[in-house]
Amino acid sequence: MPEGDTVLQTATRLHAALAGQVLTRSDLRVPRFATADLTGRTVLDVTARGKHLLTRIEGGLTLHSHLRMDGAWRVFAPDERWRGGPGHQIRAILGNTEHTAVGYRLPVLELLRTDEEDRAVGHLGPDLLGPGWDPGLALDRLLAAPDRPLGEALLDQRNLAGIGNVYKCELCFLARVTPWLPVGALPDGVLPRLVTLAERLLHANRDRPTRTTTITSELRTQPNRDLAPRPAPDTGRPPPRPPHRVQERLYVYGRARRPCLRCGTPIRLADQDDRPTYWCPGCQSGPTP
Repeated sequence: MPEGDTVLQTATRLHAALAGQVLTRSDLRVPRFATADLTGRTVLDVTARGKHLLTRIEGGLTLHSHLRMDGAWRVFAPDERWRGGPGHQIRAILGNTEHTAVGYRLPVLELLRTDEEDRAVGHLGPDLLGPGWDPGLALDRLLAAPDRPLGEALLDQRNLAGIGNVYKCELCFLARVTPWLPVGALPDGVLPRLVTLAERLLHANRDRPTRTTTITSELRTQPNRDLAPRPAPDTGRPPPRPPHRVQERLYVYGRARRPCLRCGTPIRLADQDDRPTYWCPGCQSGPTP
């Protein structure tokens, strides 16, 4: 699921493939911009802003895209087979002589003047992965609505930009409160620490291929299904499968009905504002559905 860390990784890949190169192919498959032709223009840079992508192009233009739940940009070599979905899901193609970037299932795609980027991202709060990160301003914006449930407040990109549903669930677990607890009901000192932890987690994952929020190595033992058992020479029976240690990458997200890594209580699942929300009833205090 795209969140601030994975969107930054996407921006980095697109920048490496496109920046400084002249576009030899341009195809925007949305009705409003279907006739726009960017060929012959040089891509200047690709930047992430929260969960938004800004591809800046020579001539004062910016291609703004947002991945939301399942959008993706893929980069391919000239002779490489495109993988990312069926052709009818392609919304954008930007190519040069060395690479082709293909945007799949992009729910937001618009071409605007670079000096008007604020129309697309000006509403965003402090960017957790941006050079202008301001934890004090993020804290002030979160506290401006003390009756709002914490989970909803964390997802509101006007408060702080970059948190998605996975981080929402994980941060609430680490704060030991449910996502339905009002912001103003948090114990003293918890919200500032939560804002600091959010920035730390996103930075820790900005270059990781797999998102990890377990701060210490929370390990579980399970049968090693990858090792084929060999018959023992003396009995002819297969020996017991050796255990192996597997690190759990997330505390609660995607772990419904599985035991909590800390207390063993089964993780619960319910919707919050139409988003699947996970929590541990043993570790997290506060209201629940």
